[in-house]
Order: sequence, then C-alpha cells, then structure tokens
Amino acid sequence: MSRRASYSILDASGVAMTFEFWYMLPTSLVIATVAMASGVEGATFFAPLFLLGLGLPADVAIGTGLITEVFGFSSGVVAYVRRKLIDYRLARTLLTVTVPMALVGTWLSGLADPAVLKAILGVGLFAVALSYLRSPPEQETADADADIAATYGQSADRSCLVSAEGETICYRVCNRAEGLIVSGVGAAFMGLISTGLGELNGYFLLRRCKVPSRVAVATSVLVVAVTALVAATGHLVKFIQSGGDAMDTVLSLVIFTVPGVIVGGQLGAAVASRIPQHTLERALGVLFLLVGALMLGDAILT
Repeated sequence: MSRRASYSILDASGVAMTFEFWYMLPTSLVIATVAMASGVEGATFFAPLFLLGLGLPADVAIGTGLITEVFGFSSGVVAYVRRKLIDYRLARTLLTVTVPMALVGTWLSGLADPAVLKAILGVGLFAVALSYLRSPPEQETADADADIAATYGQSADRSCLVSAEGETICYRVCNRAEGLIVSGVGAAFMGLISTGLGELNGYFLLRRCKVPSRVAVATSVLVVAVTALVAATGHLVKFIQSGGDAMDTVLSLVIFTVPGVIVGGQLGAAVASRIPQHTLERALGVLFLLVGALMLGDAILT
C-alpha cells in the first residue's frame, strides 16, 4: 500500500503510524454523531468508507471499523448506565450467545474471499436500509410503549426497572429462544462484516417482543458494545500476527477515528433531541441503499 504522508512515528514495537488519515478525525466525529443519534452501528458507516473511499483491504476495513465502533458505543453505554435504562439480566442472556458467535464470524472473515465479503456487506446494507425505511413513526412507537405498560404492568412474569428519573418501566421479554437465535446470527455477521447485531436486536426487542423502546435501545447498545469489543479483539489479534502494512494502517486510522467517535458519541445525544427520529431514519435508509448498491457493484467488478 502506498504512503502519501510525509511524517510518521514508531511505537514501542516498531510499528509505523503515519498522519496520512488526519481527515478521519472530523469525518469520524460526524459519523459518530449521526450513529449515536440514530442508534445505527458506527461500523455500518466506517466499513464501506474504508473499503470504497480509502480502498483498504476488506479485512482491514472491517476490523478497523469494529475497533473504532467499540469506543463510540462505550460512550453510549456510559450515558445509558447513568439513565438506568439497561436490562442487565436480558443483556447477560444475549451475551452468552453473541460473544462466541462474534468470534465465529471473525474467524470466518479470515477465510472468505474479499469480493464475497464486499457482496455480503452490500446485501447487509440493503437489509439495514429496508429496516429504517419501514420503521414506524414516532407516535406509533410512543403508542406501542403505552400499550406495553398497560398490558404488562400487572403481569406476573413481567420484568421491571426504575429509571434515573424515578419512573418504573414494566414489560415482558417474550420467546427468549428466538431472541438468542436472532442475536446469535447478528453477532456472527458483526464479526464477519462489522454490522448486523444492532439491527437484529432492534427487530427482536422492539418489533417481535415489544420491549419499551428506551429499554430496548439501551440494552442493545450494551450488548453491541461488549460484542463489538470481542470481535474487534479477534481482528486485532490477526493484525498483530500478520504485522506489516496491515497493522501500520490500522494504527494510522484509529489515532484519528477514536478521538472523533468519543466526542461524536456525546454530541449524538444532543442531535437526537433536535432532529425527528423518523426523518433521520428515512434519510439513513436512502443512504444505505446507495452505499449497498456501490458495494455490490464493486464486488461484481472485483
């Protein structure tokens, strides 16, 4: 891989880090702001950008996207912990499946042909786009939350938590076996192509199981963050073992993307309160359709 940067530094292991990708600092700040405001996994943006915009190898693009996402979602986890909206028991149950399946996906990514990975990512982006284009309006979500509270408020098998604001939220987690299967598939795709878990968790918790939206999103953010950390560690181990240009490129990117997503993760909460969620999701749906088409076209031409 050619190097355009004129300046570089060496870390303790002798790996070269360049300032070639300095522009990823403001870019990652914008991406993280949009991702946290909409609930989309950050790697859903980063992997296509690294593949199409920077022309990086598929494994480097996917692994670096996951490493970057860990820091962005960790910021979101802190916010939801403070608001006391995470169902930790449900999160632990899902993590028993998502963690090993993410490692399986990471292992498979090292065996797959780069063109195949691009094609899978393109199809995945189409699926993500359709999920956002078909998302219900905010009023419908609010009505569903109210119906959940009325239906399961006195249920014997309900789960309840008390938010930081003192509000008691009760609901029932249905069909846990289905949830484990759906989340396991999403985690495998996360390890393979860096995205999929957040979207499938949202499908199960919000649409299939009717968990209140705030609890569903908060719990999903924790599950995605921990699973992304495991998948990112798997990719990082492969980069360290291979060494050379791959590790140089990863470090040259993350020194700019990580600060950007940490700041952007905090800005996302402010943006979410100013832009209608339904409007943002529609715009992202159109964007992912276009990027998915470009990914499939690139895979076919590769």
